[in-house]
Amino acid sequence: MITPDYYYVIVGGGLAGLQLALRINRDLFFKGKKIAIIEPSDKSENDKTWCFWEEGRGNWDHLISREWKRGKFISSEVSEDLDLKPYSYKMLNSLDFYDHVKAELESSDDIFFIQDKITRIDQVTRTALGENAKYTATHFFDSRPPSEFENDEKCAVIYQHFKGIKIKTENAHFDPEVFTMMDYRIKYKESTCFTYILPTSKNEALVEFTFFTPYLTEEAVYDNKLEEYIRDILNIKNYEIIESEKGVIPMTDYPFHKFNTDYLTRIGTAGGWVKASSGYSFKNTETKVEQLIDNIKSGLRPSANLMNKKFQRYDAIFLDVLEKRNDLGESLFTKFYTKNSIQDIFRFLDEETSFSEELKIMMSLYHPQFLKSFFKKI
Repeated sequence: MITPDYYYVIVGGGLAGLQLALRINRDLFFKGKKIAIIEPSDKSENDKTWCFWEEGRGNWDHLISREWKRGKFISSEVSEDLDLKPYSYKMLNSLDFYDHVKAELESSDDIFFIQDKITRIDQVTRTALGENAKYTATHFFDSRPPSEFENDEKCAVIYQHFKGIKIKTENAHFDPEVFTMMDYRIKYKESTCFTYILPTSKNEALVEFTFFTPYLTEEAVYDNKLEEYIRDILNIKNYEIIESEKGVIPMTDYPFHKFNTDYLTRIGTAGGWVKASSGYSFKNTETKVEQLIDNIKSGLRPSANLMNKKFQRYDAIFLDVLEKRNDLGESLFTKFYTKNSIQDIFRFLDEETSFSEELKIMMSLYHPQFLKSFFKKI
């Protein structure tokens, strides 16, 4: 039998691929196993901002650029103050993460970074075909989402799409101790859209206009809504744009797990690791990586027990509601944040609640469309 080039090939050097490689590199169980991380980009730009909530100190505190203990939820009708304690809401710039993880991995004799784009993985020959070369391995971890999920009529697909700009003002306009989770006062047609603010000082903040919709839109829409929010809500006339970011995150109940085999494991967005009802991925990825590592060390298929079916059903119901009645978004999130404590919300989104707690939260969101979606999905 021909010896493969690598023990593992990780396709994609983003959040999931690098967290997985870092965790493998730190475990003596994998010592001596050659691992390739194949990524078309050199990951030298700050292409996104990750945020997550966490109790106390965490594994990434040395990298976070800001954290908050207080937040706000604002709709057309209410303004709710959110006291997060004992949680903190933490902000991490992607370039800081990339640079830190790559620096540690590049010092390892077992990790190899390869800049290439994988076009296909042949599981029979256990070969990943790239534009520049081919690579063999005993197992592949693939972060490329399958194209099929966007065309499956049985599944709901909501896109979290956004543009954010980091602005600097001449005068103090922000409270750096309070972030805004959602502000629904600026609207776009009958859609679920809101503004998200991460203030880093009294005169600097990331202001992001975000959609949860079944469709995408033109960049001019984000620009117009950001300008409107900054002018009419924040009452800022003069500001400098320091940097900007934009992205599209699919939130779907598509069964990504059906692509997992004995020789290939889908990770990240491609594995369904993005929380389908919220779009958050950073801490979810950390949790999935830990389970995956435990599976390997226990002799199980790497993808075993990665997904919680009960919470997948909850997510599926919520997504179906937003897909069928996207105009309900503001009303649903207003109920979510005003009828439940932020601590219970975090625990629910982290999939740590009991059934009675989950029932209370689901009942707080009641609308006739929920019954239709419930019977459709359950």
